[in-house]
Amino acid sequence: MKSEDTILAAVAGFVDTLSFVALFGLFTAHVTGNFVLIGAGVAGFGRGVLLKLIVFPAFVGGVVVSSLLVRSLSERYERQGARLLHAVQAVFMFGYCLAGVWATPITQPESLAVTVAGIVGAFAMGVQNAHPKLIKRPGVPNTVMTGNVTQAILDMVDMLSADTAESVREAAHARFATMMPAIVAFAIGAIAGALGYRYTGFWALLAPACALAVLALTTGEHERAALPGRT
Repeated sequence: MKSEDTILAAVAGFVDTLSFVALFGLFTAHVTGNFVLIGAGVAGFGRGVLLKLIVFPAFVGGVVVSSLLVRSLSERYERQGARLLHAVQAVFMFGYCLAGVWATPITQPESLAVTVAGIVGAFAMGVQNAHPKLIKRPGVPNTVMTGNVTQAILDMVDMLSADTAESVREAAHARFATMMPAIVAFAIGAIAGALGYRYTGFWALLAPACALAVLALTTGEHERAALPGRT
């Protein structure tokens, strides 16, 4: 599915921003951001240092479980890996939604309900971070946009420079066209996540959860249809 990375980028932007707003600056998909905030918290700036430390193993768990699930598939079913990971992430995203609703109203980062919500959310996004490493296919990173934005800027420079070779310009244009939908989708998802939480609280997570469920049902359909014996 050509739009898979675009949808996943929107999911990442949505969930990461909602988590940041709702859970005392917690990034569920952006581990580097949590390291920065942990450092700031240790120095006395901000809240929720313990929460950020606790959810890191959950993120690791999401990556590990994803790897084990994909490795467990027989050669006959290896094409189902992407659908399996989308399904697992969808289940945990629904769980994150319910855990967040249970934790509401959120007042203390050290409370059990808030910790559970953070753990489930981080696990879900650990699955998404592991996905492109485990399922080899053409695509772009869809959870963190720093590398995509950097490459897009470099490609723009190549496209706009008069002395750029035509082959380099064409390659830059192709990369730029591939990356921009994910970058834009992440930005839109981030805005939607913040607005969704403002108006509906953690129920807003039903949107990315449903999007992941749709991906679990539809990813790879065109590939299976093209297999010998399919009509």
